[in-house]
Amino acid sequence: MSSHIITPGPYRATKLWNEITRLFRSGMPLKKHRQNLRNYSSCFTALAAVDWLHQMLCCNSNFGPDVTRQQTVQLLKKFLKNHVIEDVKGRWGTEDLEDNTTLYRFPSTSPLKPIPCPTVPSASKGIKKRSSFRDKEGFFKFKSLKKNEQETECQFQESGQVGEEQDPGEQQVQRRDLTGDDERNIWRDTTLTHLQKILGVASLDEVLDQRCINPQHIIHNMTKVNKHGVVTLDDKTDDLPHWVLSAMKSLANWPKYDSAQSSYPGFERDVFKTVSDYFYSLPRPLLTYELYELFINVLGLLQPQSERVAVEALQFCTLLLPPASRRKLQLLMRMMARISQNVDMPPLHPAIGTRTLMVHTFSGCVLGSADECDLDELLATRLVSFLMDHQQSVLSVPEYLLGAINDHVQYLRTSQVPVEGTTNDAGGGEPACAPLPMYTFCRQISGAEFEQQKLSCSQKAMQDLLEMLVSDQNMTEKDRRKRLKKFQKQYPDIYVQRFPSTEKASKSESKPKIKAPLLIRKTKTFSIRS
Repeated sequence: MSSHIITPGPYRATKLWNEITRLFRSGMPLKKHRQNLRNYSSCFTALAAVDWLHQMLCCNSNFGPDVTRQQTVQLLKKFLKNHVIEDVKGRWGTEDLEDNTTLYRFPSTSPLKPIPCPTVPSASKGIKKRSSFRDKEGFFKFKSLKKNEQETECQFQESGQVGEEQDPGEQQVQRRDLTGDDERNIWRDTTLTHLQKILGVASLDEVLDQRCINPQHIIHNMTKVNKHGVVTLDDKTDDLPHWVLSAMKSLANWPKYDSAQSSYPGFERDVFKTVSDYFYSLPRPLLTYELYELFINVLGLLQPQSERVAVEALQFCTLLLPPASRRKLQLLMRMMARISQNVDMPPLHPAIGTRTLMVHTFSGCVLGSADECDLDELLATRLVSFLMDHQQSVLSVPEYLLGAINDHVQYLRTSQVPVEGTTNDAGGGEPACAPLPMYTFCRQISGAEFEQQKLSCSQKAMQDLLEMLVSDQNMTEKDRRKRLKKFQKQYPDIYVQRFPSTEKASKSESKPKIKAPLLIRKTKTFSIRS
């Protein structure tokens, strides 16, 4: 029996269901049993199935040791309902399986669930797939974007322009006008770019409907926090009721909190039930239905060797929550962690440990899908257990992300960009163009246009460098002549454009010098006459 980790990707819950089904069908021991004076071959009892499946789930890296026997029974009930198993008389479709000696068998048909093929929304439906910033080179360093196979040039310049070079005489410089929508887009795109890199997926569209992401939630969750790191709400009607907060504080600080309040034997159990009843009365889980698939994929990172990566991924995922949900999650996880670590807390259940009780009591109100998912309870248990153990790190604001966003916004606010002049020599009085947007992305151009733009940009840069050498007042004349001579040697065409009077002299200097003829050495002649 071999198992493997289901990595992040679309339909991870379905893949996990098929993996557990495969392992159960291939590994569950089948025996011959006798019941009601009749022999049944290749079957098993519900009791034996619970024992085997519980041990397998606890050892499986996709679920972990927090799975309880009762949860295993619930999973077997799901197996019976979905025809993964049937009783020895061929009956299935209900959830009346119990932890007893009733006999069951595997049906001959395959019980695996089909995995839908990912579809790309068509343009006819009006759905446009938003490009990911992760595919663009140097996004955070404001470098040029790479050219695609159709020779598309994407430049991220300080001016925010892509296209033909403007005449400097027709431009003026002003500061960039950064709108509120621009800033919100920066917060959203920077956060999602980091999250995509952590999850290691080709696109977040595989695990997240990005149209459901509200950038204002990210801004609120990162900027409006109290000294304890808990989100504060502008609208107090979305906050926890006062009586729930009081009950949670009483349990978190037991027995030191409000010692004057009346108590009785079993008082802490009643308070705990009051808190759990409130959270289960909420209309939807704290992690929301929209982010269910995203958190399910983060479960694939909850391995001992990748604990740091899992914490970082959950940091970013919880920033996407509505502020009210994030605040409730923070307060709940803090209460659960304190109760689990409080040795003075009386047992809240006669048969279940305090930590196990915390995890299994609140897992259902933390994570859940809008559609019925057969593994919701098991997956929620593992995620809540990890959240409770790492709540201080997971539910804190990543400072490096906050710094990167603030630096990016500040750069765009203070950078200067060229804008077209108020008049045009050819048109005579055209109105000035509106401030350029924060940045402009790809416009397809031909190969010839690309080469022309590349050449013109390079020449413009060299011309600016030459002007700087000529006008620099802090440079000595000797150093200036030396550098100009070097520039003339490397870029003669640009140098001649600036100093056309030296063209003739340069040509004459370029002619090879004719060396003087060697002197003919006079030799002494001897006459034959003496």
